[in-house]
Amino acid sequence: MYLSPRHSEIIQLAKDHGRVLVDDLASHFKVTPQTIRKDLNDLCDQRLLTRIHGGALFPSGIENMEYEARRKIAAEEKEAIGRAAARIIPDSASLFINIGTTTEAVSKALLDHSGLMVITNNINVANRMRVYPSIEVVIAGGVVRGSDGGIVGEAAVDFIKQFKVNYAVIGASAIDHDGALLDFDFREVKVAQAIIANARHVILVSDRTKFERTAPVRIGHLSQVDTFITDRCDIPAIRRICAESDVKLVETALP
Repeated sequence: MYLSPRHSEIIQLAKDHGRVLVDDLASHFKVTPQTIRKDLNDLCDQRLLTRIHGGALFPSGIENMEYEARRKIAAEEKEAIGRAAARIIPDSASLFINIGTTTEAVSKALLDHSGLMVITNNINVANRMRVYPSIEVVIAGGVVRGSDGGIVGEAAVDFIKQFKVNYAVIGASAIDHDGALLDFDFREVKVAQAIIANARHVILVSDRTKFERTAPVRIGHLSQVDTFITDRCDIPAIRRICAESDVKLVETALP
């Protein structure tokens, strides 16, 4: 497949940063936004990128992107979401934190809490929080996924089922407009389902790019969570599900 030098560089930028934006690319290449939109449309037609409003994602929707690339997507939005979640969770609470870059942002925001008991299947979360003496960290056993440090499999599911906690902080790789919460790895999904079933208050944390992606494995439904924290929700169907299912919707980008 032949790619022009500009197309090749756009692909590399998308791979490095997780997404590219029309205005940024127009400035970078010193061309018009219309030219960049045509470039992105051509690359999306070849299934090399996935189009989103104002830009494009790497890779296409059915593939999971590299963990470090995902960390860079909406990084500021994830930090704000993390702070909002941390405000809900009081000192001395017990909680699950599962795999994901946004759930990691929550763990970072919780470091000033005291008396927490954190049960996690995320090595990155455990490693960040373990050095704080006021936080007790309990880590699941099971298969460690090399790509992101997530612990998955039946052993992790059985471990999670031993607990009943105050809060669960979960993420999703994609949120369908019908409210389905989706992921890529059925082993991870089994752990997430056990987490949802064994928490009194489930907090879903996800930035708005997850509305623009898809994934093949169903975790559950938005109606199963108690609080949904995102930067902004412009999807009427999602807002309707939250209202009808008594899910508290928190949008951190709103004043």
